[in-house]
Amino acid sequence: MRVAPGSRQTIDLPVSVLSDHTPVTMSVHVVHGRRPGPTLFVSAAIHGDEVIGVEIARRLLRAPQLDAIRGTLLVVPIVNAFGFLNHARYLPDRRDLNRSFPGREHGSLASRLAHLFMREIVLRSDFGIDLHSAAVHRTNMPQIRVSPAADKTLDHAEAFGAPVVILAKLRDGSLRKAAQERGVDILLFEAGEGLRFDELSARAGLAGILRVMNAMGMIPRKGIARAREKPLRAMSSVWQRAPAGGLMRGFKGTGEYVEAGDLLGQICDPFGETEIDVVSETTGVIVGRTNLPIVNEGDALFHIAETRRSDAEDKIDALARQLQGDPMFDEDEII
Repeated sequence: MRVAPGSRQTIDLPVSVLSDHTPVTMSVHVVHGRRPGPTLFVSAAIHGDEVIGVEIARRLLRAPQLDAIRGTLLVVPIVNAFGFLNHARYLPDRRDLNRSFPGREHGSLASRLAHLFMREIVLRSDFGIDLHSAAVHRTNMPQIRVSPAADKTLDHAEAFGAPVVILAKLRDGSLRKAAQERGVDILLFEAGEGLRFDELSARAGLAGILRVMNAMGMIPRKGIARAREKPLRAMSSVWQRAPAGGLMRGFKGTGEYVEAGDLLGQICDPFGETEIDVVSETTGVIVGRTNLPIVNEGDALFHIAETRRSDAEDKIDALARQLQGDPMFDEDEII
């Protein structure tokens, strides 16, 4: 199917047919500019319970800046329709779609869906932005994860304007690795919590995508808030895990700067007889944490992006104030 210059259209790509004969598709909205330019894809809900990306994609498609777009924007709000409908992270075969790339045409359900996405979306694009959130019962502050593949990719990561950019290793089977091997770099945006919307994450995601599109020459600067601070760049990140099982009281939240030896929380037994400190083993910014007070030994509690910049907390606060001050794109809606 052809989409004429200066038009937009939603195209349903056949994925599968359920056991009750219900067809399943992967829907992509194509915004094709009148003037030539790069092709960017934006995808969400590769993990079906990561719904904040769906909201960001919806807002993106309503953004007035798209009226003057150069090139082509491909938006796939829901890649994993199976998981989305079931409020589940994985596919019905219990496979993680983001460990199934590049996939195979005649493989498992996850492999076939990955193959379709690679063929119809990734290989038609020059660049990509993949939207994610933390899993259920965890939360992430807005952040970009990127591999140090090319200076241009890092430039786009900084243009996005998220508070933190983490240089993250590529994992086998991930969309980022499969796409990079085929010459298409991807920014991975993480924000919020599984099965939840939050306004700060939605604003950060939408504003960041528009900034990247402007940096790529796809849309004009008008109406796009400039990032006033450069994001913190972290070379690595670590999870602080529970030293024992019990009930945890957390004393630190996402966006807080901590140093090695700082008290992050305490774990006690239900009888109040023992208390075990959760102490940070590294220095950096908390970019994610669990929301559950009930923990088992070894559970991931606090995700810390390792950085030793003394101005980290002030920079995070400044970026958060900017996001909160940005105009809402849907004034008549309450999330």
